[in-house]
Amino acid sequence: MATDIKDTAHAVDAAAVMGLLPARPGLLALGEPTHGEDTLLDLRNALFRELVEREGYRTIALETDCLRGLIVDDHVTAGTGTLDEVMEHGFSHAWGALAGNRELVRWMRAHNEGRPAAEQLRFAGFDGPLEIAAAESPRQALTALHGYLADRVEADLLPCAPDTLDELLGDDDRWTEPAAMRDPARSVGRSEPAARLRVIADELAALLDAQRPHLMGVSSPDEWERARLYGRTALGLLRYHHGMADTSPSRWARLASARDRLMSLNLLALADRGPTLVYAHNSHLQRERSSMRMAGQPLEWWSAGALVSAELGAEYAFVATALGTIRHQGVGAPPPDTVEGLLSALAEDRCVVDARALSAVLGDERPASRVSPWYGYAPFDPAHLADCDGLVFVRDVPQVRRDHL
Repeated sequence: MATDIKDTAHAVDAAAVMGLLPARPGLLALGEPTHGEDTLLDLRNALFRELVEREGYRTIALETDCLRGLIVDDHVTAGTGTLDEVMEHGFSHAWGALAGNRELVRWMRAHNEGRPAAEQLRFAGFDGPLEIAAAESPRQALTALHGYLADRVEADLLPCAPDTLDELLGDDDRWTEPAAMRDPARSVGRSEPAARLRVIADELAALLDAQRPHLMGVSSPDEWERARLYGRTALGLLRYHHGMADTSPSRWARLASARDRLMSLNLLALADRGPTLVYAHNSHLQRERSSMRMAGQPLEWWSAGALVSAELGAEYAFVATALGTIRHQGVGAPPPDTVEGLLSALAEDRCVVDARALSAVLGDERPASRVSPWYGYAPFDPAHLADCDGLVFVRDVPQVRRDHL
């Protein structure tokens, strides 16, 4: 069987990944089982460069705040801001401190220098403005959408004036209250101002759609795309805050679902732009239902990948990543009867595997589920093997400390 498994593995490069697929997908999703490891980011960067040079990909989308991502996109396309400023302000979840992300942004800017807009690379965040402990105020998205429309349509078509938005939004600290993540009573998500803002956001988004022929004629493509992003984000944030105030047992599952739904809408919008490499945690990109435990409760919800795949079909492809060891995080050698253990027996330190062919080789001998000793690492679920278009395996993830590049 070891020889049969080896026959499904190839060196990790764009040609090998594309060889697993019937055609070039509009969205090629590369998952990771843990965050913050530069070894994985370096692999991602190398794959993106090859996809750009050989397959015509022009956009990369990361699991980071979609509004902050506009700062990065402005930098890589127009040189706005310094690299240090962009890494500090253009990423959420402290992703800007990672050397692999810094190198990606630096390379994209250098690649775009002197190229016409049609040939430039683009950057996008596709997560909502959501941190682990809190969600952002909808102020930025709502005021930006209102301002875009106010500049381009008759004033009497708008549902409210800017000062009404300010009054209803109030102090942003009310929205970003960290205690609200654990205590629904501390959330403003179901207050009267929040309910009114949700109606206003819906009316602004509806006006955007109703005026589309006019707006597209008086806006650049980027202005139009950003206006739609502001509309999705405003509604998504208000739904998320509404969920934070939920006191039912399904509260955590609804929050996870609301986050991934916003991710999916952002990915579908990026699919309209052209071929895009998507990079995020496996659980956000898989086609099967995602699951985890939160506050002692088992949660299940449909991931962004599942929602996008249902919409795009073969235009969405998912390649998961599995890891052997992450010794600096306490993840030692995998048991031999797990997917990671079987792949560790191969000669290659890194390979991309035809997941469905591997599933066929294994037949009824389904691998065991690996147990993670560390909350931040999610072992590959053997039940999802046939769900993947491919599987990247990295035998060892060493601890890497590097100065900024």
